[in-house]
Amino acid sequence: MLSFYIFGLAASLLIITLKDMIKPTITFLTAYFLCFYSHSQGSKNVKAFNNVSIDSCISWMKSNFENVDVYHDMALQTLKRAQTNEVDSTIAKVHEEISVWHAYNGLFSPDSAVYHTGKVLEYHQNGTDKKKIADTYELLSRHYIKSRRLEESQSALFNAIPIYEELNDDEGLGMAYRTLGVLYRVMKDYKKSIEYTNKAIPFLDKTKNYGLLGMAQFNLIISHGKLGEFEKAYRATDYALKVVREKVPEETFIPVKALSYRGEVYVLANDYENALKDYIKSWELCVDIIGEKRCATYRTEIGQVYLLQEDYKKALEHLSAGVKEYERQGKNTMVKQYNDLSQCYTHLGDFKNALFYKEKANNNEKQVLENKIVNLESEMVIKYETGKKNEALAAQNILLEQKNRVQTLIIAIACLLGILLFAMAYFFNKSKKKTSIIKAKNEENELLLKEIHHRVKNNLELVKSLIALQSAEITDTKTKDAMIASQNRVQSMGIIHQKLYQGKNLGSIDMKDYFINLSSGILDTFDADDKVKIECAMDQLELDVDTAVPIGLIVNELLTNALKYAFPDNNNGKIKISMSQLNQDVLTLSVTDNGIGKSENAVAKGTGFGTRLINLLTQQLNGIMKESYNNGTSISFQFKINASA
Repeated sequence: MLSFYIFGLAASLLIITLKDMIKPTITFLTAYFLCFYSHSQGSKNVKAFNNVSIDSCISWMKSNFENVDVYHDMALQTLKRAQTNEVDSTIAKVHEEISVWHAYNGLFSPDSAVYHTGKVLEYHQNGTDKKKIADTYELLSRHYIKSRRLEESQSALFNAIPIYEELNDDEGLGMAYRTLGVLYRVMKDYKKSIEYTNKAIPFLDKTKNYGLLGMAQFNLIISHGKLGEFEKAYRATDYALKVVREKVPEETFIPVKALSYRGEVYVLANDYENALKDYIKSWELCVDIIGEKRCATYRTEIGQVYLLQEDYKKALEHLSAGVKEYERQGKNTMVKQYNDLSQCYTHLGDFKNALFYKEKANNNEKQVLENKIVNLESEMVIKYETGKKNEALAAQNILLEQKNRVQTLIIAIACLLGILLFAMAYFFNKSKKKTSIIKAKNEENELLLKEIHHRVKNNLELVKSLIALQSAEITDTKTKDAMIASQNRVQSMGIIHQKLYQGKNLGSIDMKDYFINLSSGILDTFDADDKVKIECAMDQLELDVDTAVPIGLIVNELLTNALKYAFPDNNNGKIKISMSQLNQDVLTLSVTDNGIGKSENAVAKGTGFGTRLINLLTQQLNGIMKESYNNGTSISFQFKINASA
């Protein structure tokens, strides 16, 4: 007790001295006191948490996973307080800690972690932090895999990946693609597992996430092994070991699992000698980390290889130790391990133990059969009792036969109905599986299409940058103007592809939003933001990409001409863009400015390429162009979009 008071006095002096650290110090001391208090007093003092801040409770939760007696009640109480008094972000933190605890301790089903992670996602979706939303989707997908809700896991990942792409989050993309590799491995689609794992590896390497980079190799080891590509599986193992050795030596369990998985591949390849080496090395590394007792389950793998090599004494030694540890952990539903032990005892002549473990191996499989045997035995007893009374029941035989006929008819009808229901259920389930496969393919195709538009946009940005670099070295004014015009044309097409991969609809573009972005870019090019205002006077109108691209180029040319010639001497001005769809086949477009206009006999300025381009694009869209020069310049078009070339 005296030491406790001395600790408190020292803490108080520290708080007085370090004024700038008062709040974090108090939070730390409070969390420390809660930890000490809960360990010493147990669950009786959960109410003590009501007297401290939510932040202190969260700090306690982060560092007390092992305190099972108190943790759950304290966590639920903290959650209840947070839901009453705290903001969404704090409630999400509490749910997140509870989710991590559920996943860590294994006392609850994986659905518990799914529930709390789902609540974290709900609260993050109320905010604007897209990074947290994507990270929560990725975490939720892993919990879905553990609970074998594989379609929901896939959907969560396909929600996370576009957000990571929008944020240019390489670390997030690496995690998401790696988890997709795990998902497809669990689904036994080994080719896709390899495909997405290989997509993850460059991102994980780039962001120096070497721990996850090493674990990603597990997908490659297992999947290449299952596909019979043994050399590729061996190389993946060597790479995982190299990453740990050179980058993250603290990740001690990666070599344990990598060697164990490669051992499985060696068994598939019938290379029992190397399989045994890997299994033994994996077990020894595990023993060094967490002790021989907890690692004994790894010895079943060693025993299985010795059994394949017909070294029954060594096989028995390792299998017995591994099975004993499995049983200590409460895993009494083993089949293969018990069968392997039975084989060992059989070959060693110990038929009593061989029979004992054979019976244990068959226990679950025999359960249904035993129930049938019990029913048959009951039926035999009934028949025996009935046989003793046959003479007394002779007079009732005719009535019983009639009842039997009725029962037989009822059973036959019931069987037919059962078959019909089974057939309906079968075809419904088959249809559901096909629908889910089509849905997954559509989501994957949509992701790939967005990736294509993203790359096209990036390539157009590269072209624009190259033109800009080239124009910077040009001194001739006309040539430089032509280069700038080319930049703007490339930019107008790039904006369209940007809108396509950012939007929800991959087949059409909102033209008003597109014109606003295009106008902003052109004003920035001519440094005219403060002098010329561009107004988009139109309702929301969506067009397909084949129509939007030529219209975008036309508007780009008209805006460029207006900014170059309509407002000389840096005069202020206004440009108005309007567009509408008269009916399903006809579009109208007009671009009007209040500049100086031009006279009928005025000589055209520039190279005339822009005018030729406008005429060509107008013909392509089967359109008509009209020009007016009253109080400025007004160019209007009418396009027959369904008849366009």
